[in-house]
Amino acid sequence: MTEEIAAKRLKASPVVIGTHNGHFHADEALAVYLLRLLPSYNDASLVRTRDPNKLAACHTVVDVGGEYDAAKNRYDHHQRTFDTTFPSHGTKLSSAGLIYMHFGRAIIAQRSGLPESHPDVSLLFEKLYTDFVEAFDANDNGIELYDRQSIGDTKKRFKDFGVTLASLVSDLNQPVDDPLLPPLIPATSLDISSPQAAEDSRFLQASALVGTSFLRKLALAHGTWLPARATVLEAYNARLDTDPSGQIITLPRGGVPWKEHLYNIEASSPDRPQILYVLYPESEEKDARWRVQAVSVGEGSFESRRPLREEWRGVRDAELSEKAGIEGCVFCHASGFTGGNVTRDGVLEMARRSLVE
Repeated sequence: MTEEIAAKRLKASPVVIGTHNGHFHADEALAVYLLRLLPSYNDASLVRTRDPNKLAACHTVVDVGGEYDAAKNRYDHHQRTFDTTFPSHGTKLSSAGLIYMHFGRAIIAQRSGLPESHPDVSLLFEKLYTDFVEAFDANDNGIELYDRQSIGDTKKRFKDFGVTLASLVSDLNQPVDDPLLPPLIPATSLDISSPQAAEDSRFLQASALVGTSFLRKLALAHGTWLPARATVLEAYNARLDTDPSGQIITLPRGGVPWKEHLYNIEASSPDRPQILYVLYPESEEKDARWRVQAVSVGEGSFESRRPLREEWRGVRDAELSEKAGIEGCVFCHASGFTGGNVTRDGVLEMARRSLVE
């Protein structure tokens, strides 16, 4: 519906997207890129300014102007009264989340070739917000990943803020003259001076950085994650064929993103034993080696529900085969989260013996 409103206005006025100039952030960089993915905005020019008169002339304004009104294509979130969130989420939206909430379904439908009403579009719409866009909203609104009141003042073991998309966008605010860096994207803003043109060029570089990252997430979700749902469910339903314990499953190939799907399946069947090990071949080759992987306690966790046996960890090849009493062993990781064998029967036996305390 929002896309239809925007398209009607496009017929009557030049297509100009407005946002603020000065220090830029990841949220408006993503918002601008998302808009330009739509046919209605493909050739839109960009004005970065805080001049109210120039912004008033823009077709669509994001992250500036003090107004949120989708009917007028105004998408700012800095108003004191603004408290809009994505459906079923508690994180207040930034300009990235606003644009995604209104235009995300249309973008996904266009990129996937599915009708906007297709249930897979709804699945992807939720997943891309949860896995990607929500972090932009939280970052711009100063929302921390953890509630410090509930976990206390936990000290980090290492710095991780230097490798987030938001931090990389922040870096692009600083002009750096280095021949090793890629050339800046030419600015497309209107009525700008030379210093402003350079700033706009860095903004477009930031927009391309976060935007192409979004597209890759979408491509992986559509091309790999969605098909994997059926693969993991089939393996789960056949778990008793793999082992009578019902705690080992076999995937037909490697590279299947199984974790999230497995946790969701288990959550819908809480009375059944948890899966402890997943078996899969390392490649499509007929004589491919096999892997056994211990399931982690939760998505994103490095702690396994039950690692492979302690006496195997860090041991390889013939020595491991001798210790385990299993032919064809290749390795066992030092943490016990994964191991390998030349055959499926071999990794299955490694999993079965690790089931026993």
